[in-house]
Amino acid sequence: MPESADRREDARRRHEMNAAARRLEAAEAQKIIDTFVADAGARGLAPEPLRATTYSGQSVKTDKTGWYLNRRHSLAIGADGGYYRLVVPDLGLFARLSGIKLTPEDPPLMVAANGKDGEGGAPTWFLERVLEGRRD
Repeated sequence: MPESADRREDARRRHEMNAAARRLEAAEAQKIIDTFVADAGARGLAPEPLRATTYSGQSVKTDKTGWYLNRRHSLAIGADGGYYRLVVPDLGLFARLSGIKLTPEDPPLMVAANGKDGEGGAPTWFLERVLEGRRD
């Protein structure tokens, strides 16, 4: 096999291994989220309507209810068990008025690991704060 074919094959394998690791991480994080949603329901902690923020700072309603994970309200867990980022590109007037439809993302095992607001850590820490009703 020529050298460039070896490199392509190595790159393909690394990509596959990274994708498999991300799937395992997401599955583990989803278990944590599912437990949280069940605990929130058992404690009577009602989800609230989620709002997103555009890049330019405008607030817009969404089609989901759930619990905000951080002070900036840029991350949330939906009542449906989805993991949502709530910072979205700037929208047209119609979307700002009618609201947006959120799509869940694969949840991470480290929330906001590269966050600029300094609020990062294990999802269990964020979810415990929500269950305890803390907003600090």
